[in-house]
Amino acid sequence: MKSVAMKVQPRAGVGKQPVKQLRRQGLVPGIVYGIEQPRLPVHLNEHDLVQFLKGRTSEHFLVDLEVEGELSRKAIIKEIQRHPVSGRIVHVDFNAVSMTHKLRIEVPVKLLGEPVGVTQAGGVLEHIVRSILVECLPTDIPEQFTLDVSPLVIGQRLCVKDIAVDRTKLAVLNAPDLTVVAVSAPRAEEEVAPEAAEAAAGPEVITEKKVEGEEEGAAAAEGKEGKKEEAPKKGGEEAPAKKGKEEPKKGKEEPKKK
Repeated sequence: MKSVAMKVQPRAGVGKQPVKQLRRQGLVPGIVYGIEQPRLPVHLNEHDLVQFLKGRTSEHFLVDLEVEGELSRKAIIKEIQRHPVSGRIVHVDFNAVSMTHKLRIEVPVKLLGEPVGVTQAGGVLEHIVRSILVECLPTDIPEQFTLDVSPLVIGQRLCVKDIAVDRTKLAVLNAPDLTVVAVSAPRAEEEVAPEAAEAAAGPEVITEKKVEGEEEGAAAAEGKEGKKEEAPKKGGEEAPAKKGKEEPKKGKEEPKKK
């Protein structure tokens, strides 16, 4: 990997308020972590950084940091922090490196082509591992690895060992059999849908039966209570009815005797 020049300026203000002020001015705060030197707080132009990263597949780059008032130093962009909502860059971490010492860094894996199992059989492409860890000198860091997935059919996969790597310069630290990409069979959506519909309909039918049973039970209970209440009402009505009938009969018989 070739180093790219990047201009940064040292910053004196440390803390939330100075950092917010820098961002309002279109600047991005950062820190350079040195090997034998103390860490150096810096800031750089946000627009220049965005343009630098545009079109690149990775954010890990070897850069020549041109610090104002100091000598240029080799460094790697270790981490770029972004705002969770706007996506704007809010902070950058640089790691100073030695050109004679190996370092460990993650390199992205880019997929080339479209699998036959996807285009002809309706399979699903699964990109499981998107970067692999390597150990190498700063000048040997690759920008990315590539994998041709076009021959893959359903059930096939490609692993770390299938990535073309220059073993004389790089040491891959991931397991060789670690799956990077695979093509799986399509999901049977049509079969799942009826099962889901039946499962959803089941509770509704049971609920209706329970409601009907409760209504029938309530109606039966009301009927029994009604019958129990009618019994005393009939008895109570008959008693006064008989008295009423006897009284007029006595009234009619008395005049006949006289």
